[in-house]
Amino acid sequence: MRKRYASSTDVARLAGVSQSTVSRTFRGDSRVSPEARNKVMEAAQKLEYRPNLLPRIMLTQQSRLVALVVGKMHNPFYARVLERFTKRLQEMKCQVMLAHVDSDDALDAVVPRLSGYRVDAVVSALSVLTEAAADQLIELGVPVISFNTHMRKKGLYTISSDNAPAGREVARHLIAQGAQRLAYLGGPEFNPANVDRRTGFVEEARAHGFEPVLSNDEFSFEGGARQAVRVFAGPNPPDAAFCGDDLIAIGALDALWHSGRPLADPLRIVGFDDIPQAAWAPYQLSSIQQDEEVMIDHALRILDDWYAEAEMPEYLNLLVPGKMVIRRSSVSGIQFPGSHC
Repeated sequence: MRKRYASSTDVARLAGVSQSTVSRTFRGDSRVSPEARNKVMEAAQKLEYRPNLLPRIMLTQQSRLVALVVGKMHNPFYARVLERFTKRLQEMKCQVMLAHVDSDDALDAVVPRLSGYRVDAVVSALSVLTEAAADQLIELGVPVISFNTHMRKKGLYTISSDNAPAGREVARHLIAQGAQRLAYLGGPEFNPANVDRRTGFVEEARAHGFEPVLSNDEFSFEGGARQAVRVFAGPNPPDAAFCGDDLIAIGALDALWHSGRPLADPLRIVGFDDIPQAAWAPYQLSSIQQDEEVMIDHALRILDDWYAEAEMPEYLNLLVPGKMVIRRSSVSGIQFPGSHC
């Protein structure tokens, strides 16, 4: 037999208070006395009462439900950000709705699904790539916060690492270490973060008289391995590489370790994201560390302002500087068996 759930009327009867007092208690209304609040909470616990959110949504037009849209979760950086973001949202008394898309690149695919839910915000590290998708998201009437988008649209708030200066810093660092033949191993060609990292790196390299070899694939271990096979196949392979993320760098290094082909001695390499594996002994990978706490703070401030019905900017495009973490891979470099180029 189906379980009968306790109602607010049941809680009011057991606690000896009015039904409106029960409602105000679960809304966090300061007008409820501590004594009445304790009675309500004790009765609710005994009856295993769970408040129905629908009336509150109808009354306030706020669900406290935030949609977090994720792609493939193979990058530990995004898994860490998701965990921290979820914890901070729960501290704000928000609930998280996790929406998954098969692509790592675009938020566009999830728009039709989100329109069926009354969420208070949409947050994602995926890009908004098309005007049509941006318009559909904005029509939801809630803040859309993306950590990886160039588009400027009313109601679209972008917070991302300042990728181009990071790329320039990597180029300067590798050149200062004596690199002569530079390469960029990137993610999907038109991904906004990839474009900015590549652009900054290439511009700085050219300013010093170097023309990097350019390659693109997935932001993944496998993408790095495939690029390593292509880029380092020639008789005079690069002696330094900037990788669009740490997974690409680690995939490339593993592929080169097992390739047996002649390589620069040493090969210097830098990644991006500073995932935990970057510090592992076999890699000691130099990497750009994103300031995820500052990025999360900015996103939550937008949500706070929306809940407070404060005046919102038409759009926002915040760039957060990263920090280069220097390890062995870009200084003394990586040495491979049989390398002699």
